[in-house]
Amino acid sequence: MKALAKRAFKRPTEHPQLPQNILAKPKVIPRDKHPISRKDISPPALKVLYRLHHAGYQAYLVGGCVRDLILGLQPKDFDIATNATPEQVRKLFRNCRIIGRRFRLAHVVFGREIIEVATFRGHHDLTDDERANSKAVQNDKGMLLRDNVYGTIEEDAQRRDFTINALYYNIADFSILDFADGLRDIEAGTIRMIGDSVTRYREDPVRMLRAVRFATKLNMRMDESVADPIRELAPLLQNIPPARLFEEFLKLFTAGKGLANFDMLVEYQLFQQFFPILKSYLKTPDDAPYQMLRQTFSDTDERVRNELHITPAYLFAALLWWPLQARLEQLTVESGLPVSDALNVAAADVLGRQQQTIAIPKRLTIPTREIWQLQYRMERAKGKRIQTLLVHPRFRAAYDFLVLRAQTALPSEQRELQQRAQFWTRLQSEPAQVEALAASGPSQSPKKRGRRGGRRRRPKATS
Repeated sequence: MKALAKRAFKRPTEHPQLPQNILAKPKVIPRDKHPISRKDISPPALKVLYRLHHAGYQAYLVGGCVRDLILGLQPKDFDIATNATPEQVRKLFRNCRIIGRRFRLAHVVFGREIIEVATFRGHHDLTDDERANSKAVQNDKGMLLRDNVYGTIEEDAQRRDFTINALYYNIADFSILDFADGLRDIEAGTIRMIGDSVTRYREDPVRMLRAVRFATKLNMRMDESVADPIRELAPLLQNIPPARLFEEFLKLFTAGKGLANFDMLVEYQLFQQFFPILKSYLKTPDDAPYQMLRQTFSDTDERVRNELHITPAYLFAALLWWPLQARLEQLTVESGLPVSDALNVAAADVLGRQQQTIAIPKRLTIPTREIWQLQYRMERAKGKRIQTLLVHPRFRAAYDFLVLRAQTALPSEQRELQQRAQFWTRLQSEPAQVEALAASGPSQSPKKRGRRGGRRRRPKATS
């Protein structure tokens, strides 16, 4: 908000509240009254905006990118809204592909940058006859399953979730259209829903996650009408496809606000829907499992701030560690399996249960398993096996996880884990110590002894 104060623009006048928070006529903020400059907009986004405009279509930057530019932040994505259909957009751009089932979108691809172009959405509250011919589909809980109903910019603004996202930057005259007093809420630091919050959450339960994410990212507070229904409606997240929840997981916990998001999600009973396998570990904040979760997100946030590499596999390894231990202990007692075999079975069970909620891709489950396996290999490594572990591709993540365990372990285990963490820390800083341990270690497999006497040679023939 400090950046906003430096870039002053004309404050919108007050108005009587209208149904669904939508103004009868949008407020138009001209170019000289707002801080958005084209030099802050991605060149590919400008290219798409101008081509749509010159082709006779309406073209607007919309949503979060407009909000972030007003706040002086660098948007992660630039989204565009237009009255052109996805098929018409594809005719203008050879580098365009149409995606989406719930709502069809046009993606215009410029190398690694993708500009998302959405057609203005219309209302789906139709009559029975109109609904029979409509492309909008809802389930019995009110959630939108398919929403390919096109409309006008006014209808599209009413379909937006929060007032701070109902802002449109017009490439035709560089003005901003404010349909829901979003600028006023940005100045006030308030997240307010467009329309009835319960209805909007039922349409798309992911909006509850978005409300939390915007609150922590933008340092804003949720209006009571936004926050109050969340605890009761949190179980609706069980109806969201696991693949979509995986995307939301990345947005919440890999962007530098993981700890703040975790605390707020737990408070509103949303994290428990993300990770139902962790419900029993979230009851007492002072317990070791709870502290490990908070420390995990704190460490990840620090790495993001320092622009260091992070991997979601490490997060999943830490989050699911305690359920893994419980399952491993159960298997060891009941089946008598060796630790290595029991660990593989326990890992498969725990990851399988979690994937019913979040679709963790294989590219992450494999390194997650390796981080777990390395915890036991680091405990028993001797001799040349130490060198093998030090050059393992997952060693650094496994070492960081070992340090995390030492910091948040149960009192009965903490001393042993701290000694083990210090041992591996010292090895990384003293290469000579590694060579000495490798030379003296008993881990070399004995060489096979050859047949006594060697191969018998045939005597040379005599004349």
